Order: sequence, then C-alpha cells, then structure tokens
Amino acid sequence: MSPGRSLAAVAVAVVAVVAVVATTLDAASPAPAPARAEDTASQRAGRVTLGGVDVRLRERTGQVVTVDRTRGHHARVSYWTLEDGRWRKRFSVRDGRIGYGGVVPRRQRRQGSGDTPLGTFGLRWAFGMHRPDPDWSVRYRKVRRGDYWVLDNSSPHYNRYRNRRQGGFRWRLPSGHPDASERLLDYRRQYEWAIVMDFNRQQVRRRGGAIFLHVNGRGATAGCVSVPRRTMKRLMGVLDPARQPVIAVGR
Repeated sequence: MSPGRSLAAVAVAVVAVVAVVATTLDAASPAPAPARAEDTASQRAGRVTLGGVDVRLRERTGQVVTVDRTRGHHARVSYWTLEDGRWRKRFSVRDGRIGYGGVVPRRQRRQGSGDTPLGTFGLRWAFGMHRPDPDWSVRYRKVRRGDYWVLDNSSPHYNRYRNRRQGGFRWRLPSGHPDASERLLDYRRQYEWAIVMDFNRQQVRRRGGAIFLHVNGRGATAGCVSVPRRTMKRLMGVLDPARQPVIAVGR
C-alpha cells in the first residue's frame, strides 16, 4: 500500500470513530424537554392571558379569578392557579354577573353608573353574614349592625368599611341619594360572603367604590362581580393572601 493510501485510510478511520463517539454521546444525553403548551394560557413578562382575559400579575401572584363577559350582564368566571410554572383552570361557572351598566375602563367609571371596572384588581379581604370558617386563609370580618360601606364623597372614609358609631360620614342619607352609603345588612343575600376588590383604593371622589366579588342576586349587579353561592363559598375556602390573588375583568 502506498504512503498516500495509508494516510487516507487512517483519516477515514478517525472520522468513523468520531462519528461513533458522537452518536454514543447523543444517545446517552437526555433529550431536550418538549416545549409545554399552556393550553388556554400564554404568559409573558408580568402579564398572562387566561381564557381570553388579559391579567396583570402582581409580584407573587399564584391565584387568578377571570371574568369574561359573554352577553349583557352575564359572564364566565373562572379560577386559575399557578402550578409548576403553568397556569391551570381549576373550575369555572357560566352564571357570573357584572354591572347593569356593562364594563368601562377603571378611570372612566363614575359613581352610580352601574358599570363594572375593567382591569386587574387585588382580592384584599372579605366580609359576610356568617362567622369565619377556621380553615379560611383570607382575612374576614363579620357584618354587624351599623356597618356601612362609605360612598359619601365628602367623607375622609370614602370607599371604606365603617360603622356608623365611628362617625365621619353621613349615614342617614336616603337610598337613591348620590352620596348614600351602603348599609351592608340590607344585602344579606349578596353579601353572605363578599371579597373586597382594590378598585379605587386611592379614594378618587365620584369614581365610586363598594366593588366586590360576591354572591349572585336576582339579576345584574351595580358594578360588582357576582357568582353562584356555591362558587363563592368555594372561593372563600381556596383563596390565600400569601399567593396574592387577583381578579381580572375583561370585555
């Protein structure tokens, strides 16, 4: 065999060995994990779309309630949790309700309009007609005689929970007056359980307040979001302040 052919043979042999080694290493290495589709959820920097509703996440948000308007004052309300980096829908109801005035951007809302504000809001704490369940994580206050949600635009306690004995607002104003506050015991059915949404925490006058997630009444709300009683009770049991739950209202 000539020297030229010897060198060529060696080169071919080396290439073959390298190919075998590379194939062996590829077989031994774990295959890359397939990209995980998030079904109805697509997440990106600080925002996520769940069931067609745009959600603005807080720093540690791990629970989301979405409100997707379907027709009139009706909406699909769904509960989602973040598990292993993926958003999963845990349950959903079609008989959710919104305000009789429809939906409106939060900064355009006006007191007495019956509009539900669009956007994402924190679910801060809850109140209701019963004693708290010891298994609940959400902070809770039982409604007592004289408790109001202040909607008196002249009060420093505007859009706050307050008892009339504490003073500081005109609680004697008749129902229908533009500055009349809500006497909570007048809404025993709707406020059997209610979770406070942090809409208008800045107390912008005339923008309104008393925007809650609560139990369904007979029809549309006056700007809140409502769900069937069994769904509201279920939410009371699963929401955890440590997971910074939010509610997102879409169109």
